[in-house]
Amino acid sequence: MKVAILMGSEKDMGKMEPAAAVLHDFGIEHEVHVMSAHRTPHKVSDFAATARDNGFGVIICGAGKAAHLAGAVAAHSTLPVIGIPVSAGGLGGVDALYSTVQMPTGIPVATVAIDSSANAAYLAAAILSVSDAELARKLDEYREELAQ
Repeated sequence: MKVAILMGSEKDMGKMEPAAAVLHDFGIEHEVHVMSAHRTPHKVSDFAATARDNGFGVIICGAGKAAHLAGAVAAHSTLPVIGIPVSAGGLGGVDALYSTVQMPTGIPVATVAIDSSANAAYLAAAILSVSDAELARKLDEYREELAQ
């Protein structure tokens, strides 16, 4: 299975690159797409609705300010969605954090810290490792390295 990395704006690319780097290091196939819950809502809903059929197992979404991307994706997919609140604008990402974590019951979005795309990728790897023994082994080795 592969992971989708979505971001609301190309301006977010620098903050989302660590997610792609982590997935690359673990050998996890991934795709990066720019789409906005507000500017391209049909693109978001179409992508989310077909993600499972297109081989995705987890969707990572990074967005700032109103940060509705992860919620919009979760509304159209039952795949695990991980939201990354991106610091943009004058509130340092707190606005995005609140928008990402405050989801209604039944439409969950896992949320990591502001600008923490690497942790989103580690969580995506952990989710995929439930059904991938080799990936689970790699995660175990990585955690052992962290302990050193």
